[in-house]
Amino acid sequence: MADLTALVDRYIAIWNEEDPASRQRLIAQTWTTEARYRDPMLEGDGPAGIDAMTAAVQAQFPGLRFRRTGGVDAHHDQIRFPWEASMNGADPVIAGVDFGVVAKDGRLAAITGFLDLAPDLAGGASS
Repeated sequence: MADLTALVDRYIAIWNEEDPASRQRLIAQTWTTEARYRDPMLEGDGPAGIDAMTAAVQAQFPGLRFRRTGGVDAHHDQIRFPWEASMNGADPVIAGVDFGVVAKDGRLAAITGFLDLAPDLAGGASS
């Protein structure tokens, strides 16, 4: 399980890494070349798509920091883990659970994210 925890922690680190070269190195260590990411608001395919997606989130929400909020649950090639993100240590603005597929080489083949808390991107009141 320690290797899977380290894998997930590298995945979280990608979301927080603002230096493009360092982020791309983390992506290469963490994701397969055929990797895919999907959540209700974002998607990215392959290392370049995942890098572009992550950079876009960082540009839209400067200072947003992600962290894992629980352990990594795993069986076979499947993982799941909870996470959240906040601005400057304030209350979380987004949170969820990600489900992943781990490739035979130990890197991520896929992540599907489900959101429990999401920002109101439209700027209006929610009902």
